[in-house]
Amino acid sequence: MLPLAKRTIRLLAIAIVSPLLLTHWLGSWVSGADRSLESHSQFLSLIPGTTGSYLRVAFYRFALAHCDPSVTISFGVLFSKTAARLEQNVYIGPRCMLGWVRLGPDVLLGPAVQIPSGPHTHGVARLDVPIREQPGSPRCIDVGADSWVGAGAMILADVGAQCVVGGGSIVTKPTRPRTISAGIPAREIGKRGEATTLPERPQGTESPVTQADEVRAERIG
Repeated sequence: MLPLAKRTIRLLAIAIVSPLLLTHWLGSWVSGADRSLESHSQFLSLIPGTTGSYLRVAFYRFALAHCDPSVTISFGVLFSKTAARLEQNVYIGPRCMLGWVRLGPDVLLGPAVQIPSGPHTHGVARLDVPIREQPGSPRCIDVGADSWVGAGAMILADVGAQCVVGGGSIVTKPTRPRTISAGIPAREIGKRGEATTLPERPQGTESPVTQADEVRAERIG
């Protein structure tokens, strides 16, 4: 798409979401910015396709601490903290849930990634007080530039620049730059630019899915 066309679409998107920005600012005054953001985020998350992404970005450019116009925010994405920062060319996959985060330039989040505001969003020390009433210690989680977080991962600690986090992993400790991590809890299994330490399937063996496909094919034949 030509730059002029993109700028025109972005300006049109801002005009469309302007009523929501007004209700968000009013809601922030009444119930607090984060709570207002949550309700507006849930509404905006339901708009599908490229149109939805443009409208979400238009809203978050004004509702978050920073949201670059080049960001892509897919269907079903929810935000809970206005302090979140999204840098250039960030891609956020469908149904991600994000709290107080900073996503560096060119970060890619696969579907259903969760990045809450650190590992201590609730206090748990006291047994005479319900957890919901115990204050936590939220903190910003930083995902470094040019990192890729796989589908379904949960990020509870900082991710270094140019890292890869495997799908379904839970990051509980900071990862070093240019590393590949996977598992629960996530551990370093390789480095960018080098062969990973993931075990390879022995030669001559096949996955159950492949075997089932072959059996099905024989029956059809």
